[in-house]
Amino acid sequence: MASHTIPTRERIISAAAKLFYNEGIRSVSVDAVAEKAGVTKRTLYYHFASKDDLIGAYLEARDPPNLALFKRWFAETEGNPADKVQGIFRNLASSARHPKWKGCGFLRTAAELANMPGHPAMKIGTAHKKKVEDWLRVMFEAAGIGTGAPQLARQIVLLLDGSFALVLLHRDPAYIEAAGDAARSLIRTASAGK
Repeated sequence: MASHTIPTRERIISAAAKLFYNEGIRSVSVDAVAEKAGVTKRTLYYHFASKDDLIGAYLEARDPPNLALFKRWFAETEGNPADKVQGIFRNLASSARHPKWKGCGFLRTAAELANMPGHPAMKIGTAHKKKVEDWLRVMFEAAGIGTGAPQLARQIVLLLDGSFALVLLHRDPAYIEAAGDAARSLIRTASAGK
């Protein structure tokens, strides 16, 4: 599709997403985003009040597709909830084997903005992680896990995010697979105790 048929705001967010994910938000200038989007800096600032505003829009755009991908992987994996959650980890490990994989954009942004807890992007990242946790809780409640579902969902999110961090450090997707094995065990134990 020709770039002129894509609305300008979307083109800017798409350009920012590629640059921010591949190079990091601090190392990418507004000039670089404008150039990649094929717009002037003035046009970029017409659509976004600041680089912080653009960073927030970048993460907001990542939120629905990331959660939808987890839901798809869960639905496509056969078996019980323990198998289905392990399927998410298995698919993540497969993604992590791609040379362009750089981990979780939400966590990487949070690391770059660690000294700015009030930054809008931090709030968007927090909301995204909470959505994933809430979705898992609902899945576990639907499976009859009951009162243990909130704690179990939190533990699975910890395994997800911890494995993201370790794969970035070690460059070994086996950490995600090991986290998936641990998630499966936790869910099986919780299911047995319902």
